[in-house]
Parts: sequence; structure tokens; C-alpha cells
Amino acid sequence: MPAYIVVQVNVTNSVNYEEYKKRTPASVEKYGGKFLIRGGEKKDLEGHLEYSRLVLLEFPDTEKAEEWYASPEYQEAKALREGASDGIFTLIQGA
Repeated sequence: MPAYIVVQVNVTNSVNYEEYKKRTPASVEKYGGKFLIRGGEKKDLEGHLEYSRLVLLEFPDTEKAEEWYASPEYQEAKALREGASDGIFTLIQGA
């Protein structure tokens, strides 16, 4: 059953965040994941999302998603993100 990671982010250091964005795709692919949404223009149709950037990742299952998040490859990229943004990562099991 697919699993999704929804990421809501406010970027606070665009230089470091750009480096994070360059390093993340290879780690996502290694664990069978793919980007469905990666930033882009958004328009709130109802209510207001407090984060300016939205990312949606799809993985084959929750195990692969959790493996990716804890992986050494992603932890290296994550270190760049932690000083460059504030955000929320949410894992959701698909239908």
C-alpha cells in the first residue's frame, strides 16, 4: 500500500535550502520514492496554510518511507535543511 510524506516548509535560508534540494532526490529514489509535488505555485482555496512551500513524496509503503527518512543519505541532506527552514513532515498511509 503506498505511503505519502507531506512536507510543509517555510524557507529561512535560501542558499542552504537550494543545496538541500539538490541532495534529496537521489536519496528519495534509492528508497523507491518519487516527488509528486515539489514546491510550485499554490493557491489556498479554503482556509490558509501557514507554510509557503508544500512537497508531497510517494513511497511504495510506510516501511520504505521510514527507511528513507532515517537513512544516512537523507540525514546528510537533512542537516542542511535544519538550518535553512522550519517545517512539518507527516507520514500518511495511502488507500
